[in-house]
Amino acid sequence: MFTTPLQPRLRPGAQSPGRRSRSRPRRAGVALGAAAALSLAAGCAGAGAVGGGGDTEQIVVAIVSNPQMQDAISLQEEFRAQYPDVDVRFVSLPENEARAKITASVATGGGEFDVVMISNYETPMWAANGWIENLQPYADETEGYDPEDFVPSVAEALSYEGDLYSVPFYGESSFLAYREDVFAENDVEMPERPTWADVQEIAAELDDPDQDFSGICLRGLAGWGEVMAPLTTVMNTYGGQWFDEDWNARLDSPEVEAAVTDYVELVQTHGQPGAATSGFGDCLTRFAQGNAAMWYDATSMVSSVEDPASSTVAGDVGYVPAPVEVTEAAGWLYSWSLAIPSTSQHKDAAWDFVSWMTSPDYLELVGDTLGWERVPPGSRLSTYEIPEYAEVAQAYAEPTLTAMEEATPELTMAAPVPYPGIQFVGIPEFQDLGTRVGQQISAAIAGQITVAEALEQSQRYAETVAESYQGDAAADEGRDS
Repeated sequence: MFTTPLQPRLRPGAQSPGRRSRSRPRRAGVALGAAAALSLAAGCAGAGAVGGGGDTEQIVVAIVSNPQMQDAISLQEEFRAQYPDVDVRFVSLPENEARAKITASVATGGGEFDVVMISNYETPMWAANGWIENLQPYADETEGYDPEDFVPSVAEALSYEGDLYSVPFYGESSFLAYREDVFAENDVEMPERPTWADVQEIAAELDDPDQDFSGICLRGLAGWGEVMAPLTTVMNTYGGQWFDEDWNARLDSPEVEAAVTDYVELVQTHGQPGAATSGFGDCLTRFAQGNAAMWYDATSMVSSVEDPASSTVAGDVGYVPAPVEVTEAAGWLYSWSLAIPSTSQHKDAAWDFVSWMTSPDYLELVGDTLGWERVPPGSRLSTYEIPEYAEVAQAYAEPTLTAMEEATPELTMAAPVPYPGIQFVGIPEFQDLGTRVGQQISAAIAGQITVAEALEQSQRYAETVAESYQGDAAADEGRDS
């Protein structure tokens, strides 16, 4: 049978007994690791100081510079009005850089950050290591926060031993977005649940390089959270695995080779120019500016794709489940979430910011201030009950929730695996392994090496990682016998 993620469900029936008592005004604080933190906040791209008054407690927040996070930065005056004694300084970086910097800081106890943006990949492992705070008591005791409102699958993925150790800013699965207007003009029909063969055929028909219009946009940028996220779901639905149940590396299997070959050939033949250096942000820009017929990626894309202020295709996009091959579904489950490192000396102030940015009130604030299309999706069930959001989200609300519900190993994988995760392998070594493999795949997309060469090298990387787990498995078996 399939293994399940290591995170048990939240305690049923938990109540919020009211906000914990704290004295106000807060004591004047000294920024944690002031010299390092200020240097990072001032020097990193996208970083900026908010406020800087006298009797304030300064916190340093490390986030990924995706559009939804930039919206949060733009709304900081609202946070300051509510918490005038908390001074927030941001370190905002592209995904790959943010992962590396945050991981290095938290894993070594560097103490540069009071709040970090992580995901359901890091959360259970970091919680087990004691690197991040248990946020369940904070969430339960904060009036109006309502942790029971989080999408259950997301809350479970961000929990360890029944408690939340990070809280979701947004949650996502993946689906296929397509231009309904272009399909209609060309008399092309999108299947209700397309296969990758369907996608290949449609991309070939609608591809028009002379007009800078690609049949599809797919990530090709190296990185375990870039090209390997969508590609791993393709490997899964083709029957592939990173490792089998005995921790044998399987990146040289026929199923993985077929999946990677189809993905690489599709993006090379009918994908965007410069695909080998295209990440989520690049595909978002291309699709939103009307230069692609389809895009397979994170469901969180809707916040930007459906924003008429920045997207030329808003209102003209349809959404269908992730393409499949031999499985019933093929999406992923992921959440960008906020955690508080155990090294923080300003945990109460950090929670003030975390709870503000992940609260139901914040979602209303984004909708009222920036537009309901910009509301971070997939974190709270109540989001989908807001009339204004329900109206603008008619095309994608149900597909988003369905994709998240179907994102289980049982539905998205054809073969059993010994690790948690769908579009990632839930082991600490995967950050390095996934990045190394991603570099090989990106090189194949660029035409620098063949798919066979990329997978041959990738298999060697995976075999090295597998050795320690095979030893652990053998030891466990010996103890059980």
